[in-house]
Amino acid sequence: MSARLQITPLPYRGDPLDYFAHLRGRPGAVLLDSGRPVAPGGRFDILASDPLATLAIDARGSISGAAELSGLSPFAAQQALLERLPTPNRESELPFLGGLIGYWSYDLGRQLEPVDELARPAVSLPASRVGLYDWALIQDHERGESWLVASTERRRQVLGWLAQPPLDPGPFRLTAPFAGEMSRAGYLERFAAVQRYIRAGDCYQINLAQRFSAPYDGDLWAAYRRLREATPTPFAGYMAWPGPRGEQAILSLSPERFLECRAGRVETRPIKGTRPRGATPAEDRALADQLAASLKDRAENVMIVDLLRNDLGRVCRPGSVRVPQLCGLESYANVHHLVSVVTGELAAGRRPLELLAAAFPGGSITGAPKVRAMQIIEELEPSRRSVYCGSLGYVDVRGQMDTSIAIRTAVADAGRLHLWGGGGLVADSGGEAEYQETLDKIRHLMDALTPVA
Repeated sequence: MSARLQITPLPYRGDPLDYFAHLRGRPGAVLLDSGRPVAPGGRFDILASDPLATLAIDARGSISGAAELSGLSPFAAQQALLERLPTPNRESELPFLGGLIGYWSYDLGRQLEPVDELARPAVSLPASRVGLYDWALIQDHERGESWLVASTERRRQVLGWLAQPPLDPGPFRLTAPFAGEMSRAGYLERFAAVQRYIRAGDCYQINLAQRFSAPYDGDLWAAYRRLREATPTPFAGYMAWPGPRGEQAILSLSPERFLECRAGRVETRPIKGTRPRGATPAEDRALADQLAASLKDRAENVMIVDLLRNDLGRVCRPGSVRVPQLCGLESYANVHHLVSVVTGELAAGRRPLELLAAAFPGGSITGAPKVRAMQIIEELEPSRRSVYCGSLGYVDVRGQMDTSIAIRTAVADAGRLHLWGGGGLVADSGGEAEYQETLDKIRHLMDALTPVA
């Protein structure tokens, strides 16, 4: 059966927040945000709401929202849900003509790999939550075009929603400052433990993170707008929904693509290596040059590239995996990064969700070898990561997919906001410098949410 889709042009708006203001009050409203008009690199925004179904998977693998899918593995259940959507009746270069939009938390990885449950839960969000969407508003910033993809009936509904007055952001405030889960001394103790594991040969690299939390009051959309203004990024996203103890939400400002699959072509863009931006052009250039020349940071990046080449090789056509960019320098609002690009071609008969399962969670935020790194992270980090270091994105009914690594990401639950900062540790890492890097990566996010005295 084919879906009778209409693709209707809409007025182009350089900022997707203008359109989302009309939709954010709808059930299941989601925004995959390319950060335009400021952030470089992003091309498409995808906005949707009112999914046909929502599938939530808890930490034990139990499924809610589609009881008939109980007993399936997480990714198999999501594939079965995706297959409920008819194939579109037309061709289009647009990235999304209906499918799944949502998130896959880092903690979902414990259902894929042998990792003990040692860290305590930090928040009560599901391990994964995806909606099945039969319509989307898509903005193409490369061509300066906006499109509504929907059936005739849905088109009338959505145009009606867009004609309603936009919801202005309400007030938002932190009611206490962000507080870290670890002290500096606590981080350095864990850093020393990682070094012992590396010297013993257990691992080559471990991504060690720390969590910061603050109580808040008010409108999380206003909080997202502040974060986006402070650090626009090409793989951002916002989604919020009612939880058991108040609103739950993800406010992600990620600079990192995890996996893209388009017409069978696969790309991942791991980030390893970070320096803060400088206060003057000369200082900024010096920091960028220092990063580009750092043997340690390049070694971190190359380790993860090797890991991802292996992950992609599990589902890509033999011999198709390539590395067209190794340790390229990219600059963002608050940091410089080293970014590599790994590509491949999906093997015949393989589907994007199989690719996601084969590479999940992303190697850039675990370490190498991946499973042992995950086990050490579970032992050393006091609480679970939740959505942090998981993925946000979409899986289109035609076999397209694009997902981010959920770094620079705030998670809201039960009246509290949580932020994590982490970094890859190798044999020649320095404890004080690595501790400072965890702060450099998210200080601008905490500052954006903290009122000026």
